[in-house]
Amino acid sequence: MANEENSHSGGPIILSFFLGGLVGAGVALLLAPRSGKETRDKIREFAEDVKGKAEGYVGQAKEKASSTLEKGKEVLEEKKSVITKAIEAGKEAYEKEKGRLAKETE
Repeated sequence: MANEENSHSGGPIILSFFLGGLVGAGVALLLAPRSGKETRDKIREFAEDVKGKAEGYVGQAKEKASSTLEKGKEVLEEKKSVITKAIEAGKEAYEKEKGRLAKETE
């Protein structure tokens, strides 16, 4: 379980590098020697590209969150079942011991 937590820790780092690259590319577009129309067209293209990629990442994040939520529910149900069985076993042992002690005192 600890390995699962560690395997997901690289995501934010990769996302940070990606976003840094996008910002750098945007700055490069703004500083490049072009006419105003060319620069606006490049910025528009760049913005559309970033928007598409961002929508893709949001979709992936939602899928992962949904998947993680489902796994959490499964684990919760498994643990709940184990605890319920343990409680039932404890109740049975208590009743058995109670009956045995009642017979000894008679």
